[in-house]
Amino acid sequence: MADQITIDLPTGILQRAEILALRAGRPVGDYLAETLQYALEPFGDLSEASPQDWSDQEALDAADSRMPEAEDCRLSELLQRQKAGLLEPKEQGELTALMGLYQRGLLRKSQGLREAVRRGLRPPVQS
Repeated sequence: MADQITIDLPTGILQRAEILALRAGRPVGDYLAETLQYALEPFGDLSEASPQDWSDQEALDAADSRMPEAEDCRLSELLQRQKAGLLEPKEQGELTALMGLYQRGLLRKSQGLREAVRRGLRPPVQS
């Protein structure tokens, strides 16, 4: 089930969305809804426990987490194809999904590291 809203988009944003939707062979409304969904996914399920409620081990596990190797390799491959202008429309969805996975993982990792440092489990990161 979906809720329906009406939004005003700047002309340039709508034009880009229309072009990308056309390339993906999808209606622009569906394309924008999916894009918004993927943009919000890195924030995860906001009903999940906050990092402050994680156990020490959960914080350390999150701080040490990495994207699985197979997904990381495929993401790199798709990004290279995109940069070279060789990405097929059917691969765009896979790239978007993998980018979402990467973003969620990076967010979780940074939350875990911040929490581990706050608790004194890890030294602060030096830049």
